[in-house]
Amino acid sequence: MKKQLLSGLIGLFATQSVFSMDLVETYEKALSYDSGIAAAQARFEAQEAASDVTRSALLPQIGAFGDANYIDVDGPNQDAGYRELAFGAQLTQPVFRADAWYRFDASQFQTESARAQFNLAQQQLILDVATAYFNVLLAQDTVTTTLAAEAAIQRQYEQAQERFDVGLIAITEVYEARALFDDTRSRRIVAENQLNVAREQLARLTGEYTEELENLRENFPLGRPEPADPAAWEKTALEQNWSIQSAVYDLNTSEANLRAAKAGHYPTLDLNASYGKSDIDGLEEPGATLTQRDGTTTQGVIGLTLNVPIYTGGGTQASVRQQRSLLDVAEETLNTVRRDVRVTTRSLFLTVNNNIETASALEQTIVSRRSALDATRAGYEVGTRNIVEVLDAERAYYVALRDYANARYDYVVNTLRLQQAAGTLSPQDLIVLNNWLSETAPGIEALANENEVLEDPTQ
Repeated sequence: MKKQLLSGLIGLFATQSVFSMDLVETYEKALSYDSGIAAAQARFEAQEAASDVTRSALLPQIGAFGDANYIDVDGPNQDAGYRELAFGAQLTQPVFRADAWYRFDASQFQTESARAQFNLAQQQLILDVATAYFNVLLAQDTVTTTLAAEAAIQRQYEQAQERFDVGLIAITEVYEARALFDDTRSRRIVAENQLNVAREQLARLTGEYTEELENLRENFPLGRPEPADPAAWEKTALEQNWSIQSAVYDLNTSEANLRAAKAGHYPTLDLNASYGKSDIDGLEEPGATLTQRDGTTTQGVIGLTLNVPIYTGGGTQASVRQQRSLLDVAEETLNTVRRDVRVTTRSLFLTVNNNIETASALEQTIVSRRSALDATRAGYEVGTRNIVEVLDAERAYYVALRDYANARYDYVVNTLRLQQAAGTLSPQDLIVLNNWLSETAPGIEALANENEVLEDPTQ
């Protein structure tokens, strides 16, 4: 009996489909369409480039120079005018620049933080796709159950009307049946709107509207999280969660920025080398005492430049205070993230186990409520039950069907959330889950026929 009812449940929630889309196909479409993951990747690539920019301050700087001048000299005992052309190359190599090294360290930590954020965005896309996908299935199930309930209650209402017409029941029972029928109809309208909204949310991720999605198989296992110890999940999360890793790198960045600010007090030493030529043409010196003559000269220079900061208007001290405060911010942020991840991980572990227990209980509830519905119908036929009791039993049965399906979807989504909190969620998890999806056939007709109200023998 139980197996037969569950088979009917799967049939109720299925819609016949030839071109249905599975979870992996949905994720692949979102991966190429979603703007959020594209922005996260661009931010990561931008930070990689920023790290290269800070590294350039530690490498040799080579440049070429050139000057072209006309010089006119007038003075006592001299009157000259000539053209001067100078050109050459110059090399500067930082020898000791502590602030540049610390800024480079900070940029590397920022790059690792951006990488962690990108990985977190990839996990979030996996979770968003799965959540939107199963929200559509949940909304479809809700529509299907409300449609089936509406049809069943409509038959009860019509039967009550027929019984009243022949004088077997009072008009109040007709009113009761009509009221519940109208209520169920309004619930079906709401459910249809929720289905449209759920499809819009999925289309936002994929860029496509898909009418049919593959559903969970009847034998989909609801396994408990492994390991079965919440402390083990907490430990994994503290080591691998991408939000924590990003916060750790942000803390390292703040420490490096503080060292860079303190380095503002340190001297700097640069190696400089240059080589150039100077060409003078058109020198005139009638009676002048200038020693310059037309011709070309070459010059090569190599040396060291030392700069010792003595007073910078208090800017260095202020920068140190600023970076020390930002370091405190990063430390407290990391503590907050760790606490949040710890609570989230343990809560999700408990929630997944609760989903399993709930689904198991609802599975039995379906059997119990079906039996109660059959008994109430039989009692109504012999006059020991009234129409209100039959209608309540009808609705309770369909609510149990819907709640059981919802519990399975909650289990799937919360399991993925637990894996994300632990930092282990990957596309492979979607592939494994996708293997438990399939195109399912018949519609609600099987269950509707199974629950068809017995005809009144007096009619």
